[in-house]
Parts: sequence; structure tokens; C-alpha cells
Amino acid sequence: MLLALSRRFLDGMSGGFGFPFGCVSAVGAVLVAELCGATGHPWYALVTLGAVVLLTAFWSSVAAAIGVAAVAWALDSGFVLGRAGELTFTPAAAVAALAFAALVASGSLARLISRTPMPVRIPAPRRPAEVPASQATTAAS
Repeated sequence: MLLALSRRFLDGMSGGFGFPFGCVSAVGAVLVAELCGATGHPWYALVTLGAVVLLTAFWSSVAAAIGVAAVAWALDSGFVLGRAGELTFTPAAAVAALAFAALVASGSLARLISRTPMPVRIPAPRRPAEVPASQATTAAS
């Protein structure tokens, strides 16, 4: 039952729900990172948001992944690096933007590689081995 639900959910990710689900997941990731102390250690938020961006890039479209990366950067810049939702344009925010862009590219590339069918080599059919008549009579007796 759980496998069927997860399969249906993942099919929905490719059907247009990747961006909304990614945005909700990014907000949840920032909340978890903040509860773990991301204000003192901004890498916590970068790792949790990076996981959301990477998974969205793998399971959804490139456009949805780019949108989620932009939202993730805004959440990181506005609520982890900055305060009260004010976007900050610091070197740390630039590192986060580059990291999210790299994760979009690598997730999209991984999706492309995993969904590309590998060439199948079909071996030539084998002919049955001929058994000499003297061995056929001894094997039957």
C-alpha cells in the first residue's frame, strides 16, 4: 500500500506538482534547520535546502527545480543569513546560489542518466549440441 502511494506521488511530481511540493519542502527544511541552530551554523540550512533542491531536480522538471532553487536561496538569504525576510547579498549568499545551481544541474543530469535506456545486447540463439549415437544409447540405458 505504501509503495503504491509513493509511486502515485512520484508520478504526480512529474505531472506538475514538483514546484509546489518543493516550496513546501523548502519551508519545512528551513524550519528544521532553524530548530537545529542554523542561525549560528548556516551550513545546516544549506545542507537541508540543498537536499530539497537536489531531490526536486531529480524527481521533477528542470523548470520546477530552478524555481525551487530560487525559493530555497531566498529562504536561506532572508531567514538564515539575514533576518525578518530581508534578502542579503553577501559572499555567503553567493555560495548558496552557486551550490543550488550546481545541485539543479547534477540532479537533472542524474535524472537524465537514470531514465535513458541502456542498449540491450541480445545474444545469438544457440543450436542444440549434437549427441553421437553411441552416447545416446548408453545414456538411455
